[in-house]
Amino acid sequence: MTSKEKVAALREEMQKNNVDAFIVYSADPHMSEYLPEEWQERSWLSGFLGSAGFVVVTQNKAGLWTDGRYFTQAAIELDGSGIDLFKDGMEGTPNYIDWIISEIPTNGKVAVNAVATSHANWELLSQKLNYKNITIVDLPLLKTIWTDRGTPSKNPIFVHPVKWAGKSVTDKVSAIRQKMEDQEATVHIISSLDDVAWTLNLRGSDVESNPVFLGYIIITKNDAILFTDLEKLEVEARKQMHESFVKMMPYEEFYNHLNTVKNETVLVSPNSNQSIYDALKSYNQFIKAPVPGNLMKAQKNETELEGFRKVMVRDGVAMVKFLYWLRHTAGKEAMTEYSIGEVLRGFRAEGENFVGESFGSIVGYKDNGAIMHYSAKREGSKEVTNDSSILVDSGGQYLEGTTDITRTLSLGAVSDDFKRNSTLVLQGLIRLSMVKFPKGTKGVHLDAIARLPLWMEGKDFNHGTGHGVGSFMNVHEGPQNIRKDLNPQDLLVGMVCSNEPGYYLEGDYGIRHENLIAVKEAETTIHGTFYEFETLTFCPFFKDTIVKEILSEQEIAWLNSYHKTCEEKISPYLEGEVKEWFLELVSPL
Repeated sequence: MTSKEKVAALREEMQKNNVDAFIVYSADPHMSEYLPEEWQERSWLSGFLGSAGFVVVTQNKAGLWTDGRYFTQAAIELDGSGIDLFKDGMEGTPNYIDWIISEIPTNGKVAVNAVATSHANWELLSQKLNYKNITIVDLPLLKTIWTDRGTPSKNPIFVHPVKWAGKSVTDKVSAIRQKMEDQEATVHIISSLDDVAWTLNLRGSDVESNPVFLGYIIITKNDAILFTDLEKLEVEARKQMHESFVKMMPYEEFYNHLNTVKNETVLVSPNSNQSIYDALKSYNQFIKAPVPGNLMKAQKNETELEGFRKVMVRDGVAMVKFLYWLRHTAGKEAMTEYSIGEVLRGFRAEGENFVGESFGSIVGYKDNGAIMHYSAKREGSKEVTNDSSILVDSGGQYLEGTTDITRTLSLGAVSDDFKRNSTLVLQGLIRLSMVKFPKGTKGVHLDAIARLPLWMEGKDFNHGTGHGVGSFMNVHEGPQNIRKDLNPQDLLVGMVCSNEPGYYLEGDYGIRHENLIAVKEAETTIHGTFYEFETLTFCPFFKDTIVKEILSEQEIAWLNSYHKTCEEKISPYLEGEVKEWFLELVSPL
């Protein structure tokens, strides 16, 4: 079926159930950003493949709301679907709940699939819809339409050892129990997949590019229970659970077990799915608060940070070999955006302990670089020659850590405007890399530093400057970020973030430069404790697109010092023409 036919089939189900509006969130029962194939309901219905966005269907209209990263991509992928694009966050774009209220009658009915809807979204919907006497109900209507959605994977669940995790399962569970006690909780539920995997020092591959597995954890004062597909647990994983006093139960028993929880004070995240709340609400009290382990996970211990440093060298070597290949092969051999991504994966696969990509590589040639999260298809992706510019955003999953890096380079002649804008973006990255900030600073306080060079020329970019990054874990990780939106989370020692300002000229080119950075303590003065960033990524920037006159002496000194560090870290692993080319690349500006 086409997207148009799928929406029509959904409307038939809505009519049978007297539903006026149906919301399809981009979510699974664990509120994941990247979804197992069988839970990609929004993508299946709409044809829009971005990682963020949701669809609302009424009897007469349909709309997709997504953020600035996907405006260009969504417009292309929604073409012919009958689904209108609503640019979330832009002036004039209605809030989706207000739009629903304006489109359906008073006393109407709105349906969602509760197991794929966060409690926070359910509560907000309920509060606003109640004003118009509109009812919200749990009706998984897509189940009757999407009948070939596949089944959960049978990929193994394996141990992530303490030599890379830096902390044992028993220590982590003990720390979580202490946080439960502090909040007077008697039961704690962990449903987010990265938090489940981190807590138990286990990894899997149920979600593409994310080393996680489908599972839930329930922790009480005396017990810890993992609910997962028990057949997938490797022998060592089972042994680790036994030694850590973690019971194991089948994944499908989770909700049955929730029905036995009574007269408890349950600590559960508002981002858990609504079905969890429905199973518990009759007999228990709630503490609605972030999962304690989420912040613990974000503050990397020294073992994890050392893992990052090691894999960044490995990743840098792969990137340099790839960039040499790209620069010297484009225009001489047939290649496409998709095939370039495959070649890059091959270079990474040569590295020790490489597991896979940390996300699908974003390779945008010429105007496709302006599509922020562009994904080249195997069939029909753009041919790449030795002309114009190319943006390559990619990353790897290694047993010791996760990488995420973007480099934008010229493959042929580029305009003076491109060079200027590329330098302004690099200047923003350098300024953020150099900043020193007081303890208590939040990401929003630093975001403007990376944007200022562009702002001074009336330019900007429509995505965050930085996101958290996991340790052999999801490449997008919270609770911290660096962006315009107000996030109350302080930047804390050990947090790893991306540093990725950009500039995009639709229909022409896109520019993004990205390193990973870690928060570390700088000094304590009479004015308090100050932090700074350690740059973790080791891969040079291309000097032929840098307008030196734009950069200050201090910024040039930082870049030269960074390139010197790249030389020290990477050159021992290079040889021949690649090494000669690399040494020229990292020579002083």
